[in-house]
Amino acid sequence: MLINPRPADTSSAHDRVYRALRTRIMHGEMAPGQALTLRGIGKEFDVSMTPAREALRRLAAEGALFLSSSGRVSTPELSSERIEELAALRALIEVELASRALPRAHIALIERLQSINAVTAEAVAQRDAVTYIRTNLEFHRTLYLRAQAPAMLAMAETVWLQLGPTMRALYGRLRRTEPPQFHRMIIAALKAGDEPGLRLAVRSDVTQGLRLLTT
Repeated sequence: MLINPRPADTSSAHDRVYRALRTRIMHGEMAPGQALTLRGIGKEFDVSMTPAREALRRLAAEGALFLSSSGRVSTPELSSERIEELAALRALIEVELASRALPRAHIALIERLQSINAVTAEAVAQRDAVTYIRTNLEFHRTLYLRAQAPAMLAMAETVWLQLGPTMRALYGRLRRTEPPQFHRMIIAALKAGDEPGLRLAVRSDVTQGLRLLTT
């Protein structure tokens, strides 16, 4: 006899699928416009249609996926105007987070940021786009956690989620050969307690590359 899953089981399956897909999208493991199907997700994660559908709906509500009128689900292909808007949001939110983090930027944090940046440099050398994007976001998140502003950080992560596939496309266009120069400027400003320098470095870091996609 077929036994229907308990609500808790369905909820757990939905959350597992949601978190896995969310991480995949945020880290640029999916290209812009890449389609997803309920059947494909169900098969990959060994879940029924219900948790797969709920995970997709939740991601679509966050702007991580686009749901067409025909029911097709895909990662977003952002217009130049949308990229510019999200870049402006990053500049507003992340500059403020960095500024709030500065008074708590002790030596242990700076050493951790340097360590992350070293991994980022290795990812650049290996042409590993996914690791590059993941460690780049880890660099920013590690700094912003010191701001002790969870609502603001959640907003920043929602923007990162919407930009994930676009960041992958940007990485291919930039063809980086060295780690982000503004990360070194961020670290230097933290060491010096230089708030204006920190704000400028963060604003430049989160907007400069994205603007290449709007030209």
